[in-house]
Amino acid sequence: MSKSVVVLTDRPSFEELWRPVLSRAGLSVQLTDPDELGVRLREGGLVVIDAGCEVFDEDELLAAAGLCRASRATCAVALPTADSFAGIDELLEDLSPGLIVRNPRDMERAVATLARRGDRDRAKRFEYVTVSPRPGELLAILADGTSLLLARPVIDADDGSEVSSITLGPAAESAVLALSSGREITLRASDVTPHANATNGRPSSPPLNGGSLAIDGARLGARLRELRVAAGLTQAELARRTGIHRPNIARVEAGRHTPSLETLARLASAIGVPTTSVLAEG
Repeated sequence: MSKSVVVLTDRPSFEELWRPVLSRAGLSVQLTDPDELGVRLREGGLVVIDAGCEVFDEDELLAAAGLCRASRATCAVALPTADSFAGIDELLEDLSPGLIVRNPRDMERAVATLARRGDRDRAKRFEYVTVSPRPGELLAILADGTSLLLARPVIDADDGSEVSSITLGPAAESAVLALSSGREITLRASDVTPHANATNGRPSSPPLNGGSLAIDGARLGARLRELRVAAGLTQAELARRTGIHRPNIARVEAGRHTPSLETLARLASAIGVPTTSVLAEG
């Protein structure tokens, strides 16, 4: 059964543009007039807002995006032009991280993000598990973008010896850690999610900023700037490649804003490095 998306628009041309892209991602459309958002919105739902509707000025657009965020809905905002609503650009990025569509090239990426976030089981799967850059911890990234620091020993069978290798199990629902002592231990994603109790009674570290990494923002920003400069990119070029406005990139590099994992992954990809390179110490 496909997941439905509330498409908030009063323009037939907008529906015609978005419906086939959503359909290819396995998402069905619930066409909704902008005035009916309060009635059609469901907690945890998926929404696409056509900011080109005449009803939307800055206040009305913020109210719609804010209602989606407060309802724990995943909301993409499609701007009529790249520079539209520049006065609230930073707020829109915070309300809908990674889902501000400024040109047609952003559509496929945004729809893929909607489909991924609409998968309610993604918090039960690992995307990546590694030894943390900080001693005595593992870094686990779940498929929903949540990033967790797990203190060792992570389970009773963990003897604390060096991790030799980490292999994700079937469907990435577990990770098998081979230890230098010869032991193998299995860590299940469902046991480390923020809403679950840790298997050994130790709560895992909570994510920050709706899934942002639990690391120092100033260090992250400095590392991101170092990698960007090493790649020979200006902030303006990085903004062009990612669709993230240059002032927002400047805020991240200055340590004034800690980005979500999704935004960090977009920046790293545009620079040409894996996300883990940004997390690692320089």
